[in-house]
Amino acid sequence: MEPKKNPKADLTKNSSLYFVIGLFVVMLFTFVAFEWKTYDEVNDYDISMNVDDLLDEEVPMTEQIKTPPPPPPPAAPEIIEVVEDEEEVEETVIESTETSQEEEIVEVDDVVVDEIEEDVDVPFAVIEDVPVFPGCENESDKRACFNKMIQKHIGKNFRYPEIAQEMGVQGRVSVMFVIQKDGSIGNVRMRGPDKNLEKEAARIISKLPKMTPGKQRGRAVRVPFSIPINFKLQ
Repeated sequence: MEPKKNPKADLTKNSSLYFVIGLFVVMLFTFVAFEWKTYDEVNDYDISMNVDDLLDEEVPMTEQIKTPPPPPPPAAPEIIEVVEDEEEVEETVIESTETSQEEEIVEVDDVVVDEIEEDVDVPFAVIEDVPVFPGCENESDKRACFNKMIQKHIGKNFRYPEIAQEMGVQGRVSVMFVIQKDGSIGNVRMRGPDKNLEKEAARIISKLPKMTPGKQRGRAVRVPFSIPINFKLQ
């Protein structure tokens, strides 16, 4: 018995046509996907500058123009008195200052000129007799002894300010002072990175003892001296 096949139930009918249609659709989508283009949104902004507005801006005047004062009036002319010819006028006789041969010449003794003492500052490096620090009287090199003793004095009286330690301030303070003609210390000046360090340096110098004054040509003079004091945190 032969099996009967319904022609409507044939699944392979028109299969090639469907394959071609599907292939065409896929190719069409692929082509459209490749050819699809997108553009960024463009915003039109007006970036032009209105120069006329800037030119019309009024600049306020910061300086007043002062007009010079008017010149002073001319001085009044002197009044000249007219003297009549009949009136007698006393004439002023001008004596001659020239000497004649008949006058005696007075001899002048030698003129003694008193020396005027001037306050002269002689630097420590060039003074003949340097100031003597207490304790250096018997030393042969008083200049070296002075420097040694003043360094010892600074180390003995040195005290780092607490506020400077808390702030982390350090540096060098240059101290300048003058050894007066009586051996005292005066005219103390400081220059440093912080006021607290300068104040401490002034305190140290103020404790210097009275010294034997320096001498130039046998006369006491003022001697400027400078020394640095270093403040360094450990």
